[in-house]
Amino acid sequence: MISSCMMRMVLACIGLFFATAATRAAAQEPAGGGPAGGGPAGGGIEVTAFQPVKPLSRAGRPAGIAAVIRNTGDVKASVVAELKVPAGVRCTTPATAPAVVIEPWDECELEWEVVAEEAGEHAFGLEVRTGDTSIEAALTVLFLPAVEMQKLPYIPEPEPVETEILIGAHHCPLWEADKPEMWAQLLKHPERTPALGFYAQENPEVSDWETKWAVEHGVSFFIYCWYRASQGGPVETRFSSAIHEALFKSRFVDKMKFTIMWENQRRGFAGVADEQDLKENLFPYWMENYFTHPSYLKVDNKPVLFIYRPEFLVDDLGSEENVVKAFDWMRQACRDAGFDGLCLLGEYRGLNPEHLGLMKRLGLDYSFAYCWHVGNSPTPEQAIAAQEASIAKTQELGILPQVVTLSQAWSGWHDEGSIWKIPPEEYKTLLEKGKAFVESMPGEGLGSRMLLLDNWNEWGEGHYIAPYREYGFGYLDAVREVFSKAPEPHIDLIPEDIGLGPYDTAYAAYRARDKNLGKLRTQRVRKAGVPEEGLIGWWAFDEKDDAPVALDYSGHRFGAILYDGARAPGVDGSALVCRGGCGLVDYDPALSPESGLTVACWVKTDETGQSNQWFVNHVFSGGTQTGYRMGLVDDKPTFEVPQTSWSHHLKAPSPLPTGRWVHLAGTFDGKTMRLYVDGVEQATMDRPGPVNGNQFPLCLGSYAKGHWAHFKGLLDEVLLYGRALSPAEVGALAGAGETP
Repeated sequence: MISSCMMRMVLACIGLFFATAATRAAAQEPAGGGPAGGGPAGGGIEVTAFQPVKPLSRAGRPAGIAAVIRNTGDVKASVVAELKVPAGVRCTTPATAPAVVIEPWDECELEWEVVAEEAGEHAFGLEVRTGDTSIEAALTVLFLPAVEMQKLPYIPEPEPVETEILIGAHHCPLWEADKPEMWAQLLKHPERTPALGFYAQENPEVSDWETKWAVEHGVSFFIYCWYRASQGGPVETRFSSAIHEALFKSRFVDKMKFTIMWENQRRGFAGVADEQDLKENLFPYWMENYFTHPSYLKVDNKPVLFIYRPEFLVDDLGSEENVVKAFDWMRQACRDAGFDGLCLLGEYRGLNPEHLGLMKRLGLDYSFAYCWHVGNSPTPEQAIAAQEASIAKTQELGILPQVVTLSQAWSGWHDEGSIWKIPPEEYKTLLEKGKAFVESMPGEGLGSRMLLLDNWNEWGEGHYIAPYREYGFGYLDAVREVFSKAPEPHIDLIPEDIGLGPYDTAYAAYRARDKNLGKLRTQRVRKAGVPEEGLIGWWAFDEKDDAPVALDYSGHRFGAILYDGARAPGVDGSALVCRGGCGLVDYDPALSPESGLTVACWVKTDETGQSNQWFVNHVFSGGTQTGYRMGLVDDKPTFEVPQTSWSHHLKAPSPLPTGRWVHLAGTFDGKTMRLYVDGVEQATMDRPGPVNGNQFPLCLGSYAKGHWAHFKGLLDEVLLYGRALSPAEVGALAGAGETP
């Protein structure tokens, strides 16, 4: 059937209409000069999404296939779309949709209903025709085996399967209802969509589904990443809702075990301030909330605690000796509470004997890897062999006993570095090798009794074994087959089978808002007064005070969505008030000019002491050798175009003047970086080579949305060019506003 050209809420609710790698065709005549390096110059028709309506589909049951077609041009376009259905699948709605007229910079959603006769993967095609132009897209959909639908009051009781080895999975608890941006990586990878959709983890029903799926496949405990929000006082946590709101309030909390991995990597916030903080605040919190909980993992009557960066405790507590004393005190405190001690595991994924020696000296019982990083984007076979080698080498060193971890994949949060994935069939081979290694371990230590799986649900970084769109229950079925003797086949239920769900209504509301704002921010507006050659974007913040977007006055439609943003009188019109809010410009290749660039803006502040605080940023974790940014370091204006991680910070010799508007500009011509203050060159730096591109958004007013490293002041008239402006051009820009 055909829907209206407005995105249907039901599709937004399941969060599957995400911009994939778009198939583009120039279906119209260009309508004006576009930005250097790309961007919507005249535009055309593109397929921005071609996806199944639900994360998982069943054979023999109607399933939705949907497409979103966007008109990026400046005139109306009439399109006809046809769904190509493979053998063994029938389309119960017309395969060819009637022509639809799409307004400029609008989109149309089309939906078809299909039924697959057999389970398995089925390949669909899409052809979109407009005038004499045709574009195509492809989609592979996994259909699970047929299961009779029924309406049940709740999830059926889990039926755990037994394993001889204790199997645990790292659990990533980042998926809270008020943090929808955590799902951003899946906008590029909709094949990763979880079986629960873009869920809110604080829902106890979500926890019960996870428990059921885990224990029915042999995973008997989760290791939750645990984050402290501040140190030196009563314990405050971040991302703890998966434990406190979901697991602890779930019906199946007694059906599997849990433990925590202390994520103490954020110095000054996530560790301990001193010994007193550990003894009076942190450890009592763990004892009261976790160690004494009936479902907390204990081995040999010892609570099991994982620590992510144990070496950081040397600085926190002052010395190695103090760490040893602290661990001894913790073990004794556990004995005083009726346990037989405390089992401590420290994270390390390297092979440096000195580091392993430090961990041993600190008093840790075992090492473990949260994940195994494998370089050079390996094949599945290479990824398996590399993990085998690391595990074997750790054992060969014989410095600290290990608990084996097996990793399924890696992409990083932004597809950075080495990217790889082991499909379920090859993953089964990895599991078999890991099992054999654990069984060969001598003695009765934890290394011969436990194995860890990386990761249950690290959807952003690209490693996960929970059921999801691409492979369904493939990874969990491999775990069940290798580690248990449970009979096959078995039935894996999903919420739709029993009339439960959805679990992503909070994300749906965010997406609906985001889509509405997307239409606002892509309005075409132009403003005169700056050099037009190479101009990519111009954000003047001159909209109404309550406008939720900052338009792009270059005419290229790269508007920003404002988050907690406010306006105040600026150097010309209005300015953005930088107090933690920001404007985000969606990723576009045009935002990453390669051969040269200029970033220019006006800023004003009354505050000194600002360091590592940013007002224009296109550099993020996971791509710290890419992009560009401008801000303050040690109170001094700073311009960065990194070539390696965090490199090439060009800093002015004097602090940023306060109490008045200051014009800043950074230019790069492929050889030299230059920094200007009030139109006068203040510093230069050699940097031969292109700008390293990335797929990040552009952040205005801060380092990132909701980030502590935000500028404190006012930001106005931000300009981005795909070339280095001349000194005369920079001087002219600096003379266009208020100066001393």
